[in-house]
Amino acid sequence: MSIDYASLPEHSGFASNTQTSETHAAHQEFARRQRARLIAVPTDDVKIKQQLRERGEPIILFGEGPADRRDRLRYVLSLDQHGGVAEGVMQEDEEDQEEEYETAGSDALLHARRDLLRYSIPRAQARLARQRQEQNIPGTRLVAARKAEHARLKAFTSQGSQVAADRACSIARFSPDGAWIATGAWSGDVRIFDSTALEQTRRTVGHTDKVSGLAWHPQATLGQSPSALNYISGGGEGDVCLWSLQGSEEPLARLQGHTGRVARCVFHPSGKYIASASFDGTWRFWDAETTTELLEQEGHAHEVYALACQDDGALLASGGLDAIGRVWDLRSGKTIMVLDGHVKPIQGLDFSPDGYTIVSGSADDTIKVWDVRQVKCTQTLPAHKSLVSDVRFFRYQGQETFFTQQGQEGEAPVPRSGTFMASSGYDGAVNIWSTDDWRLIKTLVGPAEKKVMSVDISGDGTQLCSSGFDRTLRLWSR
Repeated sequence: MSIDYASLPEHSGFASNTQTSETHAAHQEFARRQRARLIAVPTDDVKIKQQLRERGEPIILFGEGPADRRDRLRYVLSLDQHGGVAEGVMQEDEEDQEEEYETAGSDALLHARRDLLRYSIPRAQARLARQRQEQNIPGTRLVAARKAEHARLKAFTSQGSQVAADRACSIARFSPDGAWIATGAWSGDVRIFDSTALEQTRRTVGHTDKVSGLAWHPQATLGQSPSALNYISGGGEGDVCLWSLQGSEEPLARLQGHTGRVARCVFHPSGKYIASASFDGTWRFWDAETTTELLEQEGHAHEVYALACQDDGALLASGGLDAIGRVWDLRSGKTIMVLDGHVKPIQGLDFSPDGYTIVSGSADDTIKVWDVRQVKCTQTLPAHKSLVSDVRFFRYQGQETFFTQQGQEGEAPVPRSGTFMASSGYDGAVNIWSTDDWRLIKTLVGPAEKKVMSVDISGDGTQLCSSGFDRTLRLWSR
């Protein structure tokens, strides 16, 4: 019996209708997702709830957080076939965005950037040559050196404290030679203490509001004349005061320009320039010799709180209360990295002596470790039980000969700079961390256990100092 194709039954439309409907639904879902990616949704949770209410959607679903609610609004807007609602939201969002603009730099800024270029390149070359040499150090020597260093740090304990202010003692910094400690307070004064006995040797009042910015000149107490510029302070009225170590109790000069509180101020490693971070949303770059403003830099959505300068002098990091940090190339003025990862304001920043590692302390109780080479966060430390107020790397001021053993001629010394760091927090603790593996070495807690507002490490690594909300300056050593 033969069968031809003409005799076979036909079932037209049996599967094609199903495939057509499924394909159509898939195309619609693909188009919706495409629209969703283009929709600008408000980030303010109040605005998100308002948008949902206007569209007859539930404002809050059980177990829903702000991020989930934002995704739900995006889904609702993407269902609009014609994009009218989405365009309205995009238009509203575009109105909130500030227009970008460029400001021509001055000749003084151009001269400064050329000077920074000439200064930073030889230092970077020397650092890289030193790091290549350090790679040849035997692992046994490194392990022995680290064990000895950690054993010394674990023996640290409180050596004494001193009432250093009439109000909260917001910041404390060792002088480059470690002989003095400068403190700033919310009462507006700056005091100098002997780091051995914690006896006050000098007090100046140059601010009418909180002092939270304080920094020593890189050559202060080393080769700088006591009558020259030795340290700077930043106050709540918006001024940066330049101070000497002797003579009049009036500042040598004032850097005026900020319209908000100066939160932090730092010297460039050359000592010729000063950077200041302010609550006016900018950080500024000043010529320390002429006291002129070279640069007013925006880039943060909220107040700028933290600043740190790379030891080479090429880069500067800024951290804001918008929980964002930025790394700037001082030689070009460009942002080379965004430190995006914290969920609460950044309170402290510091560059490692290795030139490429940055640590940031935040009100989210964590410290994040960033690698400029990889342009990413490499480590997150659950550092404190409350706000992290300050972070500081150890910078060895002497010759790198500590812990070396008798060996062949020309044997590279085991480096000490950057081998550990300290952090302070509002949980009342000062923590010491190993930077090899980012492990906690020691936790130091004073008798009062009040908020610790700052911490610093002496140039020889034998002492730590901390300042607190209880108005005290505390010294830590073995």
